[in-house]
Amino acid sequence: MKKNEQKVHPTVFVVFISLLLDLLAFTMILPLLPSLLDHYKENDTMGLYAWLSNQIYFFQKLVGAPEKFNSILFGGFLGSMFSFLQFVTSPIIGGISDVVGRKTVNITCLLGISISYILWALSNNLLLFILARFIGGISKGNVSISMAIITDVSTIYTRGKGMALVGIAFSLGFIIGPMIGAIFAVWAKQKTGNWFVVPALFALLLSLADVIFFALFFKESLPKEKRAKRFSTTFENAKSLIDARDLFQFKALQTIKNEDLMELQRLGLVYFVYMFIYSGLEFTITFLTHHVFNYSSMQQGWMFFAIGVTMAIIQGTYVRKVPPQKTKATAILGLWIIIPSFVCVGVAQGVLMLYFGLFLYAVSTAMVVPSITTLASQYGTEKQKGTVMGIFRSLGALARALGPIVASIAFWSIGSQVTYLIGSVCLLWPVLALKNVI
Repeated sequence: MKKNEQKVHPTVFVVFISLLLDLLAFTMILPLLPSLLDHYKENDTMGLYAWLSNQIYFFQKLVGAPEKFNSILFGGFLGSMFSFLQFVTSPIIGGISDVVGRKTVNITCLLGISISYILWALSNNLLLFILARFIGGISKGNVSISMAIITDVSTIYTRGKGMALVGIAFSLGFIIGPMIGAIFAVWAKQKTGNWFVVPALFALLLSLADVIFFALFFKESLPKEKRAKRFSTTFENAKSLIDARDLFQFKALQTIKNEDLMELQRLGLVYFVYMFIYSGLEFTITFLTHHVFNYSSMQQGWMFFAIGVTMAIIQGTYVRKVPPQKTKATAILGLWIIIPSFVCVGVAQGVLMLYFGLFLYAVSTAMVVPSITTLASQYGTEKQKGTVMGIFRSLGALARALGPIVASIAFWSIGSQVTYLIGSVCLLWPVLALKNVI
């Protein structure tokens, strides 16, 4: 093995900084979303919020859902819409970049994200805010392109290090971004009535810095001679990541041992079910703390900060040191831990029980996805591993497209306690099913 094959390509660090800027901006809205929807309830100049509330009035009375919970339902729709758009567009955008190159396509995505923040800053009504989230969702293909860039410039010896940097960017983004959003929202609320405008403008500033940085420092990682010749070929590959039937069957893997394919299909189903339940309960945590514990945006910012720090510590001190033969056991342990975590969060009447549940949630989150991803990466040849990871990313995106709206409907109609308890019981299936996967 040559020495330069072990050295991380400089382009990987450009991708890391670009992703970090993007994720800092993207996560700023997380602690603000419940308060934002409450804001549009009172200040929607176009009346869309009131119209939507009127459309569900009959069902609201039927299930006895409080009117204040309507924001949870609308929030679930927005969360699922964003993830669904990302699920559909990311493979297509990735396929386009295979033909025309990574740089042009990624800059286009970053500009689209910037436009979404402009619309957020201008959103004096719910319709404009929905449009901002829509444009943000279809532009979020920059994450999958970043993964493709790392694959372009990495060897089999450095790909793991490159992907680890992506994980660090996500961790830092989810630790710092929500705090930035909360701090600016609190400061702006003291200075102006439009408290969300300042966080939106700062997110815009970060996204524009990302565009400029990427345009100046990124050198195309996919030379013309290595690009796909026709869009039809890349779109056919994208179809296998969008069509749910092909996705769950792993049809994009053409030449793989039958027993390996069956194991991957079982592992993929476990991952999807876990992410479907997990993402739904995860999405509603901010609404639970907002409505049940009356948390402010600042308190939620600190909550995300504590969760992120806990995850980073667990991943840095434990998960990254797990030997390959114990990866499955680590995933199973993490799946066991997530069950009592959601039970504690759901039944909590005081902050001690809530914090204990959130602590278990952070520990489990740090363990499960990295471990299952590592298990999946063991299948297929070296040339097939990128496809395997792409399928798992799409399964996760599809789960996140469905989970928030289903959990939000449950939260709205039967309340948080029952929703979290049902979700906790359902999470028994992934942990028991994973035991049967080799």
